[in-house]
Amino acid sequence: MLAQLYIENIAVIEKCSIDFQKGFNILTGETGAGKSIVIDAINAVLGGRASREIVRSGAKAASVSALFTGVQAGTVACLEELGLAPDEDGNLLLQREIRAEGKTTCRINGRPATVAMLREVGVTLLSILGQHESYELLSPEQHVEYVDSFGGLEDLRQQYGQVYTRLRAVKKEWDSLLMDENQKARRMDLLRYQIEELEAGAIQPGEQEELSQQRALFRNSEKVAESIVSAKNALDGDEETAGAVTAVGAAADALEAAASFLPSLTGTAQKLRDLEYGLQDCLEEVRDAEETLEYDPARLEQVENRLDQLYRLSLKYGSTEEEMLEFLEKSRSELLTIQLSDEKAQELEAEYESCKEQAIQLAKSLSAGRRKAAGELASRVREELVFLDMPNVEFQVEQLRCPLNPLGCDKIQFLLSTNPGEPVRPMSKIASGGELSRIMLAIKTVLSATDQIETLIFDEVDTGISGSAARKVGLKLQQVSQNRQVLCVTHLAQIAALADAHFLISKTIEEHKTFTQVRPLDFEGRKGEIARIMGGTEITPLLLQNAEEMILAGQKKP
Repeated sequence: MLAQLYIENIAVIEKCSIDFQKGFNILTGETGAGKSIVIDAINAVLGGRASREIVRSGAKAASVSALFTGVQAGTVACLEELGLAPDEDGNLLLQREIRAEGKTTCRINGRPATVAMLREVGVTLLSILGQHESYELLSPEQHVEYVDSFGGLEDLRQQYGQVYTRLRAVKKEWDSLLMDENQKARRMDLLRYQIEELEAGAIQPGEQEELSQQRALFRNSEKVAESIVSAKNALDGDEETAGAVTAVGAAADALEAAASFLPSLTGTAQKLRDLEYGLQDCLEEVRDAEETLEYDPARLEQVENRLDQLYRLSLKYGSTEEEMLEFLEKSRSELLTIQLSDEKAQELEAEYESCKEQAIQLAKSLSAGRRKAAGELASRVREELVFLDMPNVEFQVEQLRCPLNPLGCDKIQFLLSTNPGEPVRPMSKIASGGELSRIMLAIKTVLSATDQIETLIFDEVDTGISGSAARKVGLKLQQVSQNRQVLCVTHLAQIAALADAHFLISKTIEEHKTFTQVRPLDFEGRKGEIARIMGGTEITPLLLQNAEEMILAGQKKP
């Protein structure tokens, strides 16, 4: 059960610690006091959506901690799949911090976790039922979920879902191979032509760049030759002038002669000599370049033709050699697939028929289980509705056969008639807000006998009801709380008076800031709060007396 909830800097709650009890826990307070914030905090620590706007104004981060004691086997199994476990006392601590900049940090028993992990564990610990969930009753898609949950059909439906998913995948692959012979022949001819053209191209990565460089050299060979001759003449000299090699060598000779009389010139002479050797090496390289440089018009034409061929191929198959080669491999693979398509299609057809037969059998088993569960669920819900002051309501579960779909072969929806003599009709066309709340409570009461969730939260499920119906709803919630923990946010005194533990949510304004507090009420506090709910701002002795009588009557368990 949820033993303790700690909230810090969430909306108008600065700091708050709530110690819940076993049985029936009630939360009341003025409208706008912050009751929904407590529920939002619980939802957040269980992995629900929580935006950074939830952080209290001026705070750097908001945090929620929820301590669960005596966790059940389903939760333990879920934790084991995540590589976690309760502590040695069977307790589980969930924590979530939401920073103002939007970052979220989660922990499970002190170990780092993700929001998805909180959500996965949370669904095994607690269930929240509010007005939104009541209106889910208007959606037939939700009805099949209730029937399957009541009938314990989740494993069978999961098994069917896996087979159905495979069935659809095989059908899609099979359909992709089923083309007519003319279409197949045309596609194969095109692929063969593309493959032959690319293979004839003998494409090599980097070839275009290399050929472009050769073409640029050939086109500018005259300029290159002139530059080489100029460089060679500058280094080696010509008939009229000495080159740089000769000049530097002569300078080195002169300084070496002078160094015998002026030793300080020895280093300079050596530098010039080294420079002479370096210039000689340069001269040799220039001569080598001159010998290798030759202009061949035939070779230029070959390069031009090859570049043109690669360009034309690139327009069809990709701008780079790598893209063209990738296109070639894909074409080869597709051609092979088509060539083997008849054989592959036969294999897929056989697998499809096998999956289809298996899916049909599982769908029939699922349908039979639903039919049995639907009848019992309708009967049990009708019993609960009679108790909840809806004795004339006719509740049925309609189950119609439909083509195979992800949920089986059934179309299920709840039908309702609220007045004697009227035919049953889809719930969305009949039920009012107050009726929806009671129907949902009846369904949850019936389902609670089969699920293992220890804590149920009812968030203002009393909307639209009053009088004896409110009393009956309270008694039903009290009855449910005998086997599990129930938390209920309510505005009705008839329900609040039945609580095992009563918490008052109130807000104050200090220095232009709003603060929400949650505190447990003793007997006198409960009297005052229930009297306030009944009478508003003016609490009279008679209201207090009536509140006391309601509380004492509520302590007598049915």
